[in-house]
Amino acid sequence: MTGHQCSHSHHKPTNENTANRRRLWKVILITVGYMVVEIIGGLLTNSVALLSDAGHMLTDVASLILALMAIWFATRAATPQKSYGYHRLEIIAALINGITLFALSVWIIIEAAGRIGHPPLVKGFGMLIVATGGLVVNIISALWLHAGHKHSVNVRAAFYHVIGDLLGSVGAVIAGVLILAFKWYLADPILAIIIAILIIISAVGVIRETVDVLLEATPTHISLDEIRSSLLKLPMVKQVHDLHVWTITSGMYALSCHITVDVEDFTPQTLETIREEIQQRFDITHQTLQLETLETALFEGEHL
Repeated sequence: MTGHQCSHSHHKPTNENTANRRRLWKVILITVGYMVVEIIGGLLTNSVALLSDAGHMLTDVASLILALMAIWFATRAATPQKSYGYHRLEIIAALINGITLFALSVWIIIEAAGRIGHPPLVKGFGMLIVATGGLVVNIISALWLHAGHKHSVNVRAAFYHVIGDLLGSVGAVIAGVLILAFKWYLADPILAIIIAILIIISAVGVIRETVDVLLEATPTHISLDEIRSSLLKLPMVKQVHDLHVWTITSGMYALSCHITVDVEDFTPQTLETIREEIQQRFDITHQTLQLETLETALFEGEHL
């Protein structure tokens, strides 16, 4: 005879999803507006830094819309076919955004590298004006998204897109100043490459994090050894095995394990004590616990 208990938490707080949707909508609107300005400005001033920044803004719009759609889908109820609901769509959206951010940055490096040997003339003053406006827009967007980026890898991926734009604007401003002051046209492609490399670092971090979730790796902030030690300190727990912890989506973790106890401790109260220990110490509310006696564990082991 074995015992089993599940504790589920299927949905993230509605107010958090609503707040993230509102932030994303505001950033989408302001980004689309200034993206058009930067494209026109980049063409008129012949600046690859401005055009690369506009390119980032274009991917921002796509990534923000993707993030918005993923959050909307995540609020839909689970079905018999999709028992975890649509939470993983947020992770998939973040992965797509990380890959596109990486690809765009590589394209910018290639484009800018081609200009290093023969840097074209750039209209520094016009470039500086447009880049400064872009910097202001990106700062506002980053501040809006910052509040939600710690709790959602999906929003974090969108936040990194905006940070990439912000860095691009900083680079364009610096390049504009150098061109105006010293006629150093090489500053435009060099700064574009530097910014692209910084963005690639963030993109790789997002890709690695989302792949870990899809592979159901143990969350980086959780130690299986610590959970096992904590459970073994409970007087009724004799053994802990088949322990797994994985991420369903940002901030939502699941745990499953087999726990061996003496026959006299094979009770609902024991299950409840173990469940509370896991929830209070490790903040894991979605649990699947298999309670068994030593005789049952040995019997199951012999028949594996």
